[in-house]
Amino acid sequence: MRRWLAVAARVDLRVGGEYRWTTTPGHSVAGTFTEIEPGKRVVSTWDWVGSTAPAGDASTVTITLDSVDGGTNVRLVHEGLSPEAAAGLTEGWNHYFERLATLATTDDAGADDWAAAPDPINELISAEAKLAIVQRVLRTLTPAGADKPTPCGDFTVAGLVEHLVGSITGIGKALGVAIVDQPDAAPEVRVADAAQPTLEAFQVRGLEGTIDMGFAEVPASVVANILNLEFLVHAWDFATATGQELEVSPVLSGYVLGLARNTISPQMRGRSFADETLVEESAASMDRLVAFTGRQVMAN
Repeated sequence: MRRWLAVAARVDLRVGGEYRWTTTPGHSVAGTFTEIEPGKRVVSTWDWVGSTAPAGDASTVTITLDSVDGGTNVRLVHEGLSPEAAAGLTEGWNHYFERLATLATTDDAGADDWAAAPDPINELISAEAKLAIVQRVLRTLTPAGADKPTPCGDFTVAGLVEHLVGSITGIGKALGVAIVDQPDAAPEVRVADAAQPTLEAFQVRGLEGTIDMGFAEVPASVVANILNLEFLVHAWDFATATGQELEVSPVLSGYVLGLARNTISPQMRGRSFADETLVEESAASMDRLVAFTGRQVMAN
């Protein structure tokens, strides 16, 4: 589902089981499965959640699968909607089913344009957008590249995966989330399984006040800023180490650059971040961001 429909998702696929999907950054839906006929039919309730949720009562989604020559027909009926909601959700379902068809025929639905530059945006919505970016980079990692060096200190690719999972898990723990890591799972799965409950708990908690991180009480907004940096800067580290092209909207990289400037103090240099490296002020915001965090940016 993360590869065609959702930035983050949890699914308890049984009658009475619950699900929650972050379809695009800042927009999450939740519901309960009411009927399941394996391989043929799934029925669930549907309700937008969170501060950006549109008004409206819960509705019902029925998905029916029929085998045909050369593939499967998917029929989706979304009931209980106002005309306005039906128009918006029709556009959304068409968008995502096009991505599903692409995934089925090419094994890659591509980056979702709808997740590229969220509006409105805050620290948590931005973090969800960055999660989509880092997951896309992580899914291409292979065991053969585990020992490759990265631009992040002395970390190899494998070591940086451990660091990223540990950082997300530490923030999740501070938010009261019990995360069970699976060290043998693929990096994409490990990061997704840690990030989804962490971000969900953070959205419920909000950005007010402070969070006990164990070593200090830290403003919640600063903790969210750290998540943004972990996701996006390390996505750049992984992409650089493995020769991938990182797709980031200038809106997002510019936003996180602002968060970084408000988060990384001089006292953090040498302890958690290297000194800022030189880059032209006219450089792209992503280059200025990684330079601000101490990375060397290669000139084009």
